[in-house]
Amino acid sequence: MCKVGRGEIKCEAKRGSLEMGLKVLGESRIEKLRSSMMVPASRSRMKLWMIRATTTVLLWTCVVQLTALGETWGPRVLKGWPSCLTQEAAVLDEKVSDVPARVLPPKRVYRNNGYLMVSCNGGLNQMRAAICDMVAIARYLNVTLIVPELDKTSFWNDPSEFQDIFDVDHFITSLRDEVRILKELPPRLKKRVELGMTYSMPPISWSDISYYHNQILPLIQKYKVLHLNRTDARLANNGQPLDLQKLRCRVNFSALRFTSQIEELGRRVIKLLRQNGPFLVLHLRYEMDMLAFSGCTQGCSPEEAEELTRMRYAYPWWKEKIINSDLKRKDGLCPLTPEETALTLRALGIDQNIQIYIAAGEIYGGERRMATLAESYPRLVRKETLLEPPDLRFFQNHSSQMAALDYLVSLESDIFVPTYDGNMAKVVEGHRRFLGFKKTILLDRKLLVELIDQYNSGLLSWDQFSSAVKISHSNRMGSQSKRLVIPDRPKEEDYFYANPYECLQSSDDQLLSST
Repeated sequence: MCKVGRGEIKCEAKRGSLEMGLKVLGESRIEKLRSSMMVPASRSRMKLWMIRATTTVLLWTCVVQLTALGETWGPRVLKGWPSCLTQEAAVLDEKVSDVPARVLPPKRVYRNNGYLMVSCNGGLNQMRAAICDMVAIARYLNVTLIVPELDKTSFWNDPSEFQDIFDVDHFITSLRDEVRILKELPPRLKKRVELGMTYSMPPISWSDISYYHNQILPLIQKYKVLHLNRTDARLANNGQPLDLQKLRCRVNFSALRFTSQIEELGRRVIKLLRQNGPFLVLHLRYEMDMLAFSGCTQGCSPEEAEELTRMRYAYPWWKEKIINSDLKRKDGLCPLTPEETALTLRALGIDQNIQIYIAAGEIYGGERRMATLAESYPRLVRKETLLEPPDLRFFQNHSSQMAALDYLVSLESDIFVPTYDGNMAKVVEGHRRFLGFKKTILLDRKLLVELIDQYNSGLLSWDQFSSAVKISHSNRMGSQSKRLVIPDRPKEEDYFYANPYECLQSSDDQLLSST
């Protein structure tokens, strides 16, 4: 016990500091004890939270996946769940769910003999047929095909790449059970090509597949990469293995699908036409390039004939320069003029109130040359008159994309009438046969110009003229038939893509079904 006084005060101070020290020490121990007790609890809560969060994420992932696949695999109870999506998203999801899931064919495994690069030449449909041929050749040679390069230097001067016109991913994946297709060469080989270290050549026209096996394959194996710089009509029409012929068809009718932008615009044009009744597509091949190439100047002024001649001489790959237009026309080698076309359609009994869609570029001579046809068939339309300018903005100066649009409309028309047997006329003819032998009037131009001249000179009455035209074309409507084969003269025989009858024998041919 402390005494009163200075000592007492000192004692009190010591006691106070002792009590304070004990208090602090006690609080410190209590805090440590609390902390030690809280750490396990905190960790337990953290683990519990993480388990709950992970479970929630997994559950929602499952819900999303099952909802997306509900049409096929998902439990039906999911279809009754309320959606947290917006109304627009729900409508879109409903549309997507109606589309069956696309099943890719299994990859074909084979020993790769090398890489084949091809540069197509010509217009859209000439290149289309060439692509089909090159796929078949690559498959037969067991090589890897690089996505074909399109022609950018022809008369049309179209800068479009393959992927600007065709759905390149669909092209590659839909054929993966037949041939390996790459968008570009592997880096090491690509570098060699960029340095000019590759072998380039044009294959021989109308060659049998054995030519490619005996002559082309050894070059591919030697150089690893071979570039074919011309592809038009490089595979024979006839005498090829059946599997190869069917593969050509499969590429043409299934793998070569246009881009979604072109397909959508094509559907819009067809819908606009259908709203106003049946329609006929007239492939009026009376354009400047065709007239210059063929040397046909029927109905042209002397100035126009001179302009066409100058153009023909300007293109060195157009080999025929001196041409007698009258003789060529009498041989049936000229496209019908718009005036001749009007007479022919009337003679065939085509309803003058039917819509006629002109599938062509700019008609040479313009409205002056179209006047007779427009008078006979006033419901003439073109894509430029059916659509607004903004709809075609991305297609301007891209003739191949414009041609793709005409191709789609031509396939869906009630009647298709080409006035010249060019590449589009032939390929569309064959495609319409595949779609069920849709009505395609194949004009006998040699007979027609003779009958037209007789009618115009008064040797035939209208009834006589019309009757002769109808009788001569009664069996030229795109019905089922075999190709005309002329040995050693492939240019004169029927074109494979105009009548691929090997692919039309069975309507349920699974090889040609859409993927």
